[in-house]
Amino acid sequence: LGCGKSAHLPDAPADFWTPALFKDELVELTRHLGIDGRHAVVGQSWGGMLAMEYALDHPQGLRGLVVCDSPASMSLWVSEANRLRADLPPDVQETLARHEEAGTTDDQEYKDAVRVFYDRHLCRVPWPDCVQRSFDQIDEDPTVYHTMNGPSEFHVVGSLKTWDIT
Repeated sequence: LGCGKSAHLPDAPADFWTPALFKDELVELTRHLGIDGRHAVVGQSWGGMLAMEYALDHPQGLRGLVVCDSPASMSLWVSEANRLRADLPPDVQETLARHEEAGTTDDQEYKDAVRVFYDRHLCRVPWPDCVQRSFDQIDEDPTVYHTMNGPSEFHVVGSLKTWDIT
C-alpha cells in the first residue's frame, strides 16, 4: 500500500502510516494468496523491518524469514549512516546540514547532496534501471517514505525514527 503499483493514498494523515497497517496488509496478503498456513517472508530494507515485526507476532504459518539490509534499530542505523556522512566532502555536509536545519529537504540542492552519499554508500556503480525506478517511484509519491522515514537514509525524522526491535 502506498508504493509501486499498489493503491496510493497521498492525502492519508501521517498517523495512518504505521507498522501495524503494513503487518495487517501482510496477513491479508497471505490469506488472499492462500498461503497463510505455510509461507516464508523475505524482506529487504523497510520490508525486513516489517518482516521482523510480523515474525514477532508468531503467525502460525510462518516457516521461514529472510531479512536483508534492514536495521533492527533506527537509532543505530542513523548513527552509522551519519558516521559515513561525516566522510563526505565538507561542502556536501554543509549543504545537507543547512537544508535540514531550514526544513528545505525538498530543494534540488539537498537532493543532489543526498545523491553524493547514495553514490558512495548505497550503490557504487552507475545506478541500474531497477534502482533508478525505485527512486523515481519515491519521487513520484514520497508519502510513505517521507512520513515513516524522512527525506533520506541518514536524516530520519519520520514515525520510524525511534523504531527498535532489539
